[in-house]
Amino acid sequence: MSLNHVRPWRNIYRRKSRQIHVGNVPIGGDAPIAVQTMTNTLTTDVAATIAQVQAAAEAGADIVRVSVPDQDSSKALKEIVKESPVPIVADIHFHYKRGIEAAEAGAACLRINPGNIGTEERVREVIKAARDNNCSMRIGVNAGSLEKHLLEKYGEPCPDAMVESGLDHIKILQDNDFHEFKISVKASDVFLSAAAYQALAEATDAPLHLGITEAGGLMSGTIKSAIGLGNLLWMGIGDTIRVSLSADPVEEVKVGYEVLKSLGLRHRGVNIISCPSCARQGFNVIKTVETLEQRLEHVKTPMSLSIIGCVVNGPGEALMTDVGFTGGGSGHGMVYWAGKQDHKISNYDMVDHIVELVEKRAAEIEAETEAAE
Repeated sequence: MSLNHVRPWRNIYRRKSRQIHVGNVPIGGDAPIAVQTMTNTLTTDVAATIAQVQAAAEAGADIVRVSVPDQDSSKALKEIVKESPVPIVADIHFHYKRGIEAAEAGAACLRINPGNIGTEERVREVIKAARDNNCSMRIGVNAGSLEKHLLEKYGEPCPDAMVESGLDHIKILQDNDFHEFKISVKASDVFLSAAAYQALAEATDAPLHLGITEAGGLMSGTIKSAIGLGNLLWMGIGDTIRVSLSADPVEEVKVGYEVLKSLGLRHRGVNIISCPSCARQGFNVIKTVETLEQRLEHVKTPMSLSIIGCVVNGPGEALMTDVGFTGGGSGHGMVYWAGKQDHKISNYDMVDHIVELVEKRAAEIEAETEAAE
């Protein structure tokens, strides 16, 4: 068993939601929190879109969303779905017929926005297509595209307006005996989005799709998403997440997993614990960590690795990780294995050696897991 186990004082008690499915991926209930992203290629460029879907899946995406803005995209979607290793969600705005076409093309889920999808009758047609094609749905409320009557009622986008929009649309689905849906209430403002999700979590047992929409670039968007999503997840709210960044979708997946890993909600790959470095460091910590992050991307087994520059905190951190390296003197450092001092090695050889040890430990953890099952 990995030493990176969850201790009682770190437990998060998740909100009880009912479970639905997006293709073969369960959402809600006791299912793991699913990580999503969205392609940014032209959907009509089938080869480029499939390549991006596959890259996201390799990075760990459970679900990938694809925009369907026109009829040519609907036609392309059928081939994309066929080649995708993960369920595809069709993103639908303005044109309800695109939702019908996407369901018929094999989309596992339809994302519709109640603020711009059209009349209730058109929504009913989309619901019928979803039911006929075994397709779930996501109600995607967005602060930037609320219905006109709600903006007139509340004066501006606010949590009450967003929740009311979502509940109104839930009623339409439920009145049509359709229950395979999840819901989101996204805003670019962290406070607005978090407040809306908290209120929605009290008002429905539907699974919740979390996101801070239009969060920004890689750095600023990561920070904003980590604060917004992290606080909601810490409260037990959220069944699937999408980190919205102006960046490669693979980066969204990586950030999503890091947020979940930091809260002990989901583990994938190597969790590197490293110091910021200072004058006491026995080797170049920053460069070493950068190299190890790249060299260990292929390891999917959940495990921990400590890379600490000196003996102030190095031995203590190593006690709690699967593999560790602590800088010492004379160009050598101490290697830790399963929390115990094991042997010394030169700084020159450390990276290759650590990669080998991580791969070995990952194989052991996998074998232990299989034996336990």
